[in-house]
Amino acid sequence: MTYLNRGNEALLEQQAVRESNARTYPRHLPLAIREASGVTVTDMDGTEYYDCLAGAGTLALGHNHPRVVEAMERALEADRPVHTLDITAPAKERFVDSLFESLPDEFAESAKVQFCSPAGTDAVEAALKLVKTATGNRSVLGFQGAYHGMTSGALSLMGDTDAKEPLPGLANDVHHLPYPYDYRCPFGEGGEAGHRIASRYVENLLDDPESGITEPAGVILEPVQGEAGAVPAPDEWLREIRRITRERDIPLILDEIQAGLGRTGETYAFEHAGITPDVVTLSKAIGGGLPLAVVVYDESLDAWEPGAHAGTFRGNQLAMAAGEATVDYVLENDLDDHAAAVGARLREHLESTAERFDEVGDVRGRGLMLGVEFVDEGADWQGAGPHAPDSDLAEAVQSECFDRGLIVELGGRDSATARFLPPLIITEQQVDDVAAIFDEAVAAAVREQRRTREVSA
Repeated sequence: MTYLNRGNEALLEQQAVRESNARTYPRHLPLAIREASGVTVTDMDGTEYYDCLAGAGTLALGHNHPRVVEAMERALEADRPVHTLDITAPAKERFVDSLFESLPDEFAESAKVQFCSPAGTDAVEAALKLVKTATGNRSVLGFQGAYHGMTSGALSLMGDTDAKEPLPGLANDVHHLPYPYDYRCPFGEGGEAGHRIASRYVENLLDDPESGITEPAGVILEPVQGEAGAVPAPDEWLREIRRITRERDIPLILDEIQAGLGRTGETYAFEHAGITPDVVTLSKAIGGGLPLAVVVYDESLDAWEPGAHAGTFRGNQLAMAAGEATVDYVLENDLDDHAAAVGARLREHLESTAERFDEVGDVRGRGLMLGVEFVDEGADWQGAGPHAPDSDLAEAVQSECFDRGLIVELGGRDSATARFLPPLIITEQQVDDVAAIFDEAVAAAVREQRRTREVSA
């Protein structure tokens, strides 16, 4: 059956009938995509959109980048294997070469890599198994606001309680620590004072024999919390966490699944702080748009027995070819520096919008991983931060963006943060266009909200 001559509505109706109730993006982004190129997608009705979701940050080089397409075509035309389990092949060795080349020398020199099932959540599961095996300990320390995936162990580490509420029997011995979220500081301080308290809290917890937490197998964190609304960890706090864990021989796992490979203005987000982790989980961008996930870790932790972690599709050779092309292109063209420059430009635009509207509480992030949080100054609010998050306004802004040809996703507390994850190849002109659309969308949504409140007052 051909679908190319059908419009958005027909395909969306069919999707709603046949797909599960767990589908998410079509509920707020009602389109069916006909074609895609670079930073844009075109729907079945011929409408073009700037894509600042980009596969939740997966498409580092945008849609159908020629370098990636050519790499996949060469692999297919040469009758290369597309599936090898963990048997090696030239494409796999080249990918590992490129991956290790992208890592800081101090980390790469003693690194091992484990290929996982294709999703990033499996890389997190593998990392948890790795550190528990290596240390013989069982407790894992995560952070409030965290998102590490939707499988059992990763979900246990999630900060969002709504996703966990219906699921009894998640992993035991998981403990959540305060993350230094400047705008909504859990200690009511913010800034340097807030992150210093946060690091002291962790250190005291680990040294307190009455903390209730047994000796940890590992600490896992995102250098920039993505689904929490693009919340960056302060560099000094990351350095303190690295010191604290190193002094106590606790493996530090950094989840770079969304932030990694240039997005934050460095090849990896932990490089901003100048630290060396013990374990890094990677997925999304490293597969060039195809499913691929790995754990990279210090060889001292390699205590696994053969078969201790497996997965049928850990031998996805086509993804490795696409991934090699993507990693090489990012490195060759200094896309981390580009992300820093155009990200700063986009942030300036977003901050300009924030200055015009009190309903914008915070603009934050790093590089091309940015968030704009909407707040309700008039709401009764006793939680962290000066004002209540305004999810209704954020959803209205998202809708206004969509109507004007811009795709953005929501995240953060109460889904009140508009998130920007455009491809790293986005140009200055495209950034200006995106920002102009967003500014118009915010103005329209705020105007309608104010009008509605005046009418109901």
